[in-house]
Amino acid sequence: MTISPFEALACPLDGSALQISNRSWQCAHGHSFDTARQGYVHLLPVQNKRSKDPGDNKEMVAARQRFLNRGFYQPIADAVSRTVCPESSSDSYLSCLDAGCGEGYYLRCLAQHASTATHLSLMGLDISKWAVLSAAKQDKNPAWVVGSNANLPARPETLDRVLCLFGFPVYTEFARVLKRGGEIVQVDAGPDHLRELREIIYPELKEPRQLKGTALDGFINLDTHTVRYSLMLPDKSSIADLLAMTPHLYRANAQGLARAAELESLTVTVEATLRRIRKI
Repeated sequence: MTISPFEALACPLDGSALQISNRSWQCAHGHSFDTARQGYVHLLPVQNKRSKDPGDNKEMVAARQRFLNRGFYQPIADAVSRTVCPESSSDSYLSCLDAGCGEGYYLRCLAQHASTATHLSLMGLDISKWAVLSAAKQDKNPAWVVGSNANLPARPETLDRVLCLFGFPVYTEFARVLKRGGEIVQVDAGPDHLRELREIIYPELKEPRQLKGTALDGFINLDTHTVRYSLMLPDKSSIADLLAMTPHLYRANAQGLARAAELESLTVTVEATLRRIRKI
């Protein structure tokens, strides 16, 4: 197995190809983007930011890193890796983007899973600079980029796979950067995901969002399956980290959060729906 950084990057200002020179990415129109000393590049123009510090903050990223590194979501990571690189695959080269990569957990698991005969060209992108910084510190092999799914800094039709894991898909952009025959691997929370925790922190549960069953324009749905298991959170810190890495920390009221803080342990249902969608 060989892991290399994905290099078919595009200028976020004009879409032209970026070329690396020393530690700077430059386009033909004179735009230049320096690689940070930690190994990532910032390709989110200030005019495209909705806030001064978009995405997950430093505390949320740290909580997610602690939680995921304890292996609580390993079955999901394994399912994603098997979907991207099935044992029956004859692909010797795959270029893959994790669109909303967080602190890089799923790309690291993918790299560990891939066949020794496969060359993976990897890029992790997130709108949070804290997430990308954490990812770059843990793994130097992929290209780590601060950027937005709404304007992916990748050249057209250069990717074999786009991962969107508990994230915000922008299918028009995914279609633009995927090769013909390339695939989206998408993971969304199922209706019972973390139900036991949600029953504690909310007065009542909302109806789950329904996933679209019809094919997207320019895509065909290949298959859908569910990863579901019971997860024991053994201590206060694991419960607190799970809350801190989800939007529930900000959606729940003070009373709900207080009830969660009193828990010594908790068993929750993990339910994730994994879809494979091919560009035609």
